[in-house]
Amino acid sequence: MDAKEFIARRVARELRDGDVVNLGIGLPTLVANYVPDGVEITLQAEHGILGAGGAAKPGEEDPEIINAGGFHITVLPGASFFDSSTSFGIIRGGHVDVTILGALQVDEKGNIANWMVPGKRVPGMGGAMDLVVGAKEVIVAMEHTVKGSHKIMAECSYPLTAVGVVKKIITELGVMEITPEGIILTEIAPGVTVEEVQAATDAVLIIHENLSVMDV
Repeated sequence: MDAKEFIARRVARELRDGDVVNLGIGLPTLVANYVPDGVEITLQAEHGILGAGGAAKPGEEDPEIINAGGFHITVLPGASFFDSSTSFGIIRGGHVDVTILGALQVDEKGNIANWMVPGKRVPGMGGAMDLVVGAKEVIVAMEHTVKGSHKIMAECSYPLTAVGVVKKIITELGVMEITPEGIILTEIAPGVTVEEVQAATDAVLIIHENLSVMDV
């Protein structure tokens, strides 16, 4: 499997039965395809769906059923559709248990930058600023580096989306938890060394005493 699928499969194992979950655009949307058997979650899409499903199969797309990134998805029996103000009422009201987002940078204090690269034109921050402060848990799902540059930082250099909100980072190299002491590497990808993960990380990692191998 490629890096994105590997990450999505591992992130899906974080979901608990009964969770209301919001998936950000890009890689996080893949998580819907790998929810473990026996785990029932309710997917909330910020543009106004409660009860979203996985990606639509080729040839079975409904042009009116898309996710926040504009890609065709399915909906589960009992799904509901509503306007944006109601959707953000759900988010701001604290009714989302977990949001899974991509990021440009995350740092050891749990700060996240995921909306703007300085000097590049952007449409705006979107719903991320509401999700990261409204959800009970924020998980970042992203590739560990971009074109060889660090994304897990000692301190973010890009404009922040929110401060101190990220609790866990999952990449193709490992699983990391953000604590007051710093970033703890709790799981490592098969065939990867701690030294390789640290070399790909700007922040200094704390290695968990019971470091385990990622299982997807």
